[in-house]
Amino acid sequence: MRAVRYHQYGGVETLVVEEVAEPLPGAGEIRVRVAVAGVNAVDWKVRSGAVRDVLPVELPAIPGRDAVGVVDATGAGVRGVRVGERVFGLGGVTGATAELAVFSAWAPAPGAWSDEEAAGAGLASVTALGGLNALGPLRGRTLLVEGAAGGVGSAAVEIAVARGATVIGTAGERNHGFLSGLGAVPTTYGPGLAQRLAALAPGGVNLALDTAASGSLADLIAITGDPARVATVADYANAHRLGVHLANAENDPALLAEAGELGRQGRYTPPIERTYPLERIADAHAHAARGHTRGKLVVRV
Repeated sequence: MRAVRYHQYGGVETLVVEEVAEPLPGAGEIRVRVAVAGVNAVDWKVRSGAVRDVLPVELPAIPGRDAVGVVDATGAGVRGVRVGERVFGLGGVTGATAELAVFSAWAPAPGAWSDEEAAGAGLASVTALGGLNALGPLRGRTLLVEGAAGGVGSAAVEIAVARGATVIGTAGERNHGFLSGLGAVPTTYGPGLAQRLAALAPGGVNLALDTAASGSLADLIAITGDPARVATVADYANAHRLGVHLANAENDPALLAEAGELGRQGRYTPPIERTYPLERIADAHAHAARGHTRGKLVVRV
């Protein structure tokens, strides 16, 4: 099969498209014939070696953690899914940017989602849901999402709105219209945030979710009044020190199923900034590394 691989840690020049052996699903896993794979920040961070101390990989490695495609084979003990079914899901830290990928968690892909949208849903939705679930019930609450225009942030906005929250999202001014379209009240990040929020939410902000790791956790605690009302999915360095919730992305099929159901209801549609062909994987990684992505980047396999 064709796959993207890198044989050593380094820059985007290490990425090559080549023929590799087909993976086999283990117990409790499925193999998917990939249509589109997601591109996430973790992909370039792992490839560069920047996180090798916490996320080491065996080289050569295939980048990518999430994708969409049709089930090609199932491992021992797998029930409730059939060969030929269209699913979106997650594998390991690597392995998705290939013609065949192995998933350990998956859910049916809503027919309302394009392949690009479904590919962008896996990691973003489980990460967003992990952060939101840590904050408790959302209905009737006012939630601030830091970094609301990115892949995880935009997923958190849509899901929180679907759960009945009033959502305020921070982003650069060029993304304010985008956030309004997702159902959030947009505002800029940085100095003066508390004052801007006081005008936007006279009743106060009840909860905050940080997806940006911009160093704002202390400010979010001051804004909400309690570290227990703040969660982060990105600021590992400061979460424990400040006592806020730290949510990690989990390969949880229940979270994927919840995201898929919201997709079927038309209440969550992963926004896609750009789709790249497989041969331009280096450009996709370079784009992701620059940050400030609106929604998700994906690669058509």
